Amino acid sequence: MRVIALAIITLLFSLKTIAQPQPTRADLEKRRQSILESIRQTQEQLEETKKDKNATMGQLRALQNKLTERQRLIRNINDEIGHINNSISKSNQEVSNLKENLATLKMRYAQSLRYAYMTRSSYDMLAFLFSSNDFNEALRRMRYLKKYRDYRKQQADKIRVTQGEIVRKIDVLNSERTQKDMLLTAEMQQKQVLQKETDETNDVVKELKGREKELVTSIERDRKAARQLDRAVADIIRREMELARKKAEEEARRRAEEERKRQEEAARREALARGAPGIKVGPGGASTPSTTPSRPSTTPSKSPVAVNTTPAPKPAASSYSYSMTPEVAALSNSFEANRGKLPWPVEKGFISEGFGKHQHPVAEKVTVENYGVDIRTSPGSTARSVFEGTVTKVFFVDGLSWNVLINHGRYYTLYSRLTNVTVKKDQQVHTKQAIGTVGADDQGETMMNFQIWKDGNKLDPAGWIAR
Repeated sequence: MRVIALAIITLLFSLKTIAQPQPTRADLEKRRQSILESIRQTQEQLEETKKDKNATMGQLRALQNKLTERQRLIRNINDEIGHINNSISKSNQEVSNLKENLATLKMRYAQSLRYAYMTRSSYDMLAFLFSSNDFNEALRRMRYLKKYRDYRKQQADKIRVTQGEIVRKIDVLNSERTQKDMLLTAEMQQKQVLQKETDETNDVVKELKGREKELVTSIERDRKAARQLDRAVADIIRREMELARKKAEEEARRRAEEERKRQEEAARREALARGAPGIKVGPGGASTPSTTPSRPSTTPSKSPVAVNTTPAPKPAASSYSYSMTPEVAALSNSFEANRGKLPWPVEKGFISEGFGKHQHPVAEKVTVENYGVDIRTSPGSTARSVFEGTVTKVFFVDGLSWNVLINHGRYYTLYSRLTNVTVKKDQQVHTKQAIGTVGADDQGETMMNFQIWKDGNKLDPAGWIAR
């Protein structure tokens, strides 16, 4: 059974891999240019950190990002070489097929020339025509001779076209081989640069290890500030969701009360419309006494109005879920539909530290946790909203400066480490709108912490912003 299950899993994985669309040559070239641009921007950030003679965590993170991007670049070049190899193989096969086809065409053309040489005498052609039994047969023989001449002409044309196609394919083949040689050279150069950057990274790590106690103190300070921010954001979102829940309950009660009144009015109008004794229905449903006197009834009358005494249903209460209005649902769906396509919260930069728990690159015994992603950018960079929404809160946290929390329906985005803020609570913002200026950390490096929350749960922002 285990063998069968393993075989099924392997088959499903293979089918999934096959189903995934493979990138084209143009896609790979575009990706290569994008990676080179990312490396260039990281190098700019690295040059800023090198102004400090002492090694810093900013330098280490910039170098590590460059190493990662360099490795991506080498893998991308390998993929391009693979595409070119496949194209070269296909072009070789096409050239081989064209040459075989050309040989066949030449052989058939030679046969037709030999036949034409053997019957080259005009007397033979005239004899062929005049030996016909009747005029119609002579016409058919004339058409045959004409088709035979046209056939030889077509054969010659096909030979010329095939020869031209072979020349064109060989030119393409030579161009592809040249491109492959250029990529192989570029790959070799990138590997040399990768080794140099690896050595530089190791030197920075070695220097930072000599200041491990100082780093641990800084880590603990940052951890304390991050936890304080995390509690503050969780409390804000919890209160916002509780307010939304209460608002939804009030709206449900209001609608239930309106429905109850509507049913009562409909029942009263229906009873009056059936013609209760002594009552006429006036304009707008108002009842008027009849002019015809009526005998008093000795039996107690039953009320014609059906009163609904059932209390209005209450929506299920939950501290971390609430009924969404159509506007909130539309905004949430729109935000979710843009997963992987959201713009960066800064114009340019790179992710220096990813989401979640991971081992510190220098203090090996220390595990750090990031509730979002740290984005390294240039001094004075503008922070901007990644999507339209409403500013929920602008608040200050020691060690993390100013923070802006923006609501996008069920989703929230947090922009931390801002040196100043240009928006205020309850302000409507649009995509890429400036919300403040990114500040510097305790080492003087311009850094933003960016987070995404959904219903009180933290998400990995790297999967939401465009790559």
